[in-house]
Amino acid sequence: MKLAIQQTRDGSHTLCNLELNQTYHSIHGAVYESIHVFIRAGLEYVLEKKKDVCILEIGFGTGLNALLTLQKVLERSAAGEPIRIHYTSLEPYPVPLEVVYQLNYAQYFDNAALYQSLLSRLHQADWEQWREIEPGFQLEKKQVTLNDFDTCGRLFDLIYFDPFPPTAQPYLWGKMALAKLADALEAGGVFTTYGAQGQFKRDLKAVGMEVQSLPGPPGKREMTRAVKLLPSINN
Repeated sequence: MKLAIQQTRDGSHTLCNLELNQTYHSIHGAVYESIHVFIRAGLEYVLEKKKDVCILEIGFGTGLNALLTLQKVLERSAAGEPIRIHYTSLEPYPVPLEVVYQLNYAQYFDNAALYQSLLSRLHQADWEQWREIEPGFQLEKKQVTLNDFDTCGRLFDLIYFDPFPPTAQPYLWGKMALAKLADALEAGGVFTTYGAQGQFKRDLKAVGMEVQSLPGPPGKREMTRAVKLLPSINN
């Protein structure tokens, strides 16, 4: 896998997979996109109802979404409002550590040294095992594709859907994959992504999701949040 570091418009780094000619984040701003799509539209939305949250991420990539989620854990703890996150992330092609160490995400946090250390710990954590990165944040990284992922009956409160776009990974955006993800959500669980294609949203509805079109991050008019419908009660 050939990777190159690129600077996005908010100054933060992304990676470009040179073989696919696809970036891991928006060129309009990697950090801002992750905050907008996954933290504000996803995690903060779920935290309004739950303080113990199971997250499934499709695409660990640079670890940026995990780092921003961990930031929320530390902020809430410091404010006396502790939360717990159980974070499972799928990544069949891990980013090499020597590349991770060059990413500039830490400079976007008040304590850059701390967050550089946390980013390293996220990437250095063993695969296929649960590891507590900080109190309140448990990480399980699985080097597996969604197709081969076995939930073992677990259900998730929130899905960060962050693969490459449909042109690069069409299977992941198709109805079969979305049905598997819908099955892995708790009733009322939330699915959030930067994607907003018409067929994609129709397929989400077809697998039992209520689709919400939200304003997108810079460079995108829309993004998608979907909520798994509660089972109907037949009288």
